[in-house]
Amino acid sequence: MKIKELKKAAVNFGTPIYVYDLSIIESQYRKLQNAFKNLDNYKIHFAAKSLSNISVLKFIKNLEIGLDAVSIEEVKIGIKCGFKKHEILFTPNGVNFSEIKEAKSLGVKINLDSLESIKDFSENYPNDPISIRINPGIYAGGNEKISVGHSNSKFGIPEEFISDLIKMDKENRINVTGLHIHTGSDITKNNEFEKGIKKIFSTATKFKNIESIDLGGGIKIPYFSGDTETNLNDYAKAVEEEHNKFKNNTGKKLKIIFEPGKFLVSDSGYFITSVNYIKKSQNNNFIQVNSGFNHFLRPTLYNSYHEVINLSNPNDQKEECTIVGYICEKDTLAEKRMISKISKGDLLCFKNAGAYGYNMSSNYNSRLRPAELCIHDNSIKKIREKENLEDLLKNQIDIF
Repeated sequence: MKIKELKKAAVNFGTPIYVYDLSIIESQYRKLQNAFKNLDNYKIHFAAKSLSNISVLKFIKNLEIGLDAVSIEEVKIGIKCGFKKHEILFTPNGVNFSEIKEAKSLGVKINLDSLESIKDFSENYPNDPISIRINPGIYAGGNEKISVGHSNSKFGIPEEFISDLIKMDKENRINVTGLHIHTGSDITKNNEFEKGIKKIFSTATKFKNIESIDLGGGIKIPYFSGDTETNLNDYAKAVEEEHNKFKNNTGKKLKIIFEPGKFLVSDSGYFITSVNYIKKSQNNNFIQVNSGFNHFLRPTLYNSYHEVINLSNPNDQKEECTIVGYICEKDTLAEKRMISKISKGDLLCFKNAGAYGYNMSSNYNSRLRPAELCIHDNSIKKIREKENLEDLLKNQIDIF
């Protein structure tokens, strides 16, 4: 962690701010390359929903990474950032078909996850290539809100309807060239990955024109010293084994796609706040900072753990405290943590804030969204301005 650079960024640009160290994104990508080096043909697509700042996206594009988009807006941003259309995979959920038609007109790859949308697609684009997302019926992930591959999830084609797709494919009503699976985020047990991998490769044998398998994301990183993480080498080995079985049984080689979001950018991000007051109570020392879940939602929404560093005083005796925001709700950012002694005005840094940080921020309580910065080539650069009051008002219509 670059305490000196982060403190300099906070002093020069004010707080709250998001800071991304782009070298960490590249380092994470190299880890994936090393783990997957024995795969014949694979492609990494970055999950844009995790962090969609255009400077970060362009940096990622220059690493020769593709894009995973879940909205037509992410598709358009990706194109503006220079991603080639065939390197953008559009995987919507429950959108109006007009959005799918627009994505088709833009020339990007389309991955659909409901029978209803696939039937509409087949009527409008008979026998055009399409990828489909299946629901493997597997409960996996860090918590209920990020487990999306189980039988009660809204995502993917349930197993009981796969036979309908196979029939449509055989009748040339659809042309299934890709299968997609994503069971959840923060998966540590490789047997949970392996169940999904085995299932999707088995399903792939039933489609005559299959060309690719998309294994989604879900690779877990550690959030603190001693935390669990996905064993990348074991994961890669499981993919290799199933792909080899598929090749031996069918004589076909498939392109393997991975869609990491958090794995690539979470570690790169730091969210920095300033201490307004220290409010003491009988059972707690509340550290009140100049932000809240309007800027940094994950601790409240997911009960996620983010290590906190006192940039102003990193090496003092640690004291127990609870860090809270200024929103008129319960917005606890870190509860009963042992942190180096905190004083009014200190700079507090939340680690692992690169993924689903700024992208999930809002203007709740009419608060302004913060600036974004990056560390690149040993310099700190602003990549998004802090909002102002005019930004809050510009789309409102005064009828009086």
